[in-house]
Amino acid sequence: MSTVESADGTPIAYDSTGTGTPVILVGGSFSRRHHPTMTQLAEALSPHHTVYNYDRRGRGDSGDADTYTTQREVEDLAALAEAAGGEVNVFGLSAGGALALKAAAAGVSFSRVVVYDPPFVVDETGPRPPEGFRAELEELAATDRRGDAVELFMTRAMGAPAEAVAGMRAAPFWGGLESLAHTLAYDTALLGDFSLPTEELGAVTTPVLVAHGDQTPPWLHAGARATAEALANGELQTLKGQGIEIDPVALAPELVAFYAK
Repeated sequence: MSTVESADGTPIAYDSTGTGTPVILVGGSFSRRHHPTMTQLAEALSPHHTVYNYDRRGRGDSGDADTYTTQREVEDLAALAEAAGGEVNVFGLSAGGALALKAAAAGVSFSRVVVYDPPFVVDETGPRPPEGFRAELEELAATDRRGDAVELFMTRAMGAPAEAVAGMRAAPFWGGLESLAHTLAYDTALLGDFSLPTEELGAVTTPVLVAHGDQTPPWLHAGARATAEALANGELQTLKGQGIEIDPVALAPELVAFYAK
């Protein structure tokens, strides 16, 4: 493990592996660098790229600050890009994709960006969190109700069936989700009301591949298509046989091909 210091002094932890042009992996909600999706993707990309797999602030071995702002997360990604040697390729999963696009719009120098399932809601079928959602998540996570914060985010922000989430609470992995409960308010701040940030996306000049699986819910299909259309250099790709839980081995060749263009 290595660390890089962000602009506000927060240490950001990362692992690097492989050789070649650098790629930064940006995890989504409930993700950290040791998540199997991220480690397997890093391994699959490492024969072609030097992969930087990091913990977003507040997660894993990275530090945090008393107050969260999305700008600080953009600065974290900028610091990591600088440590990787300047212009880098980026992959962002779900909310991590939204963060990567926000950083690109803010002027962080990326060569190419790939995002998978950006969670923007553009029609009535998608989950749209209610007003005051962030404050409710913060309150639950600050008390002894971290599990309730996880359940609330899954059902209201991710659109997961309530009965399915209730069944997860007895699963061995639930404790790991609860450990990240305080960061759910961070992603809510990042995504706002989950609307497509059309003006911000229009400011991105970096080539971007917007990918989604043919097994993901229709609202994610619509959001991916709208994201690609809002970008100056956006490209849409549907991955056959893939859903919300992406297979890193199937995804890696698509990233390698896009980054090589």
